[in-house]
Amino acid sequence: MRTVICSMNVSLDGYIVGPDGDFGWTAPDGEVFRFVTDEIREVGVYLLGRRLYETMLYWETAVEDPSLSAPMREWAGLWNPLPKVVFSTTLSAVRGQARLASGGVAEEIERWRSEPGEGHIAIGGATLAAEAAALGLIDEYRARVCPVLVGGGIPFFPRDERRVDLELLETRTFGSGLVLLRHRVVREAGSKV
Repeated sequence: MRTVICSMNVSLDGYIVGPDGDFGWTAPDGEVFRFVTDEIREVGVYLLGRRLYETMLYWETAVEDPSLSAPMREWAGLWNPLPKVVFSTTLSAVRGQARLASGGVAEEIERWRSEPGEGHIAIGGATLAAEAAALGLIDEYRARVCPVLVGGGIPFFPRDERRVDLELLETRTFGSGLVLLRHRVVREAGSKV
């Protein structure tokens, strides 16, 4: 069965976007960019909300820019053909290898888990990830903790006062001071999710 992962950059105080909407502090250096590129190789489908989809549209045409670096060309070469499911109540069409979700996040995850294929089901976008977390659908959290305090904004973890036990799988410190914390959700025996 495919694993559902939530992998995002987060400030040390727990936010993925600052109070002013800025997330420029999440821009990866070369070492982290290589790591994120390797991580996307393991993804079979990416579920994302509208705001993240619109941010990632840049990559649809990025390769047309002659000044684009080789690592960024490699990223675009992996990202663009990747199947994507966009959750939006306002978009009527999407581009590239994306399609609009035909059901809720639980239905989409069930659909992808039941289909043959390899690669993780990745979830991106704060609102969508919070919905999946509230439904107990996320199997693994990969928090890339940036060495910055932003003082508020959009939290990485939903504030729903629900306990979720985690098992540490990996830690890694990058030269920039960013720290990867990779945890698997501990499920009770017999749990269907």
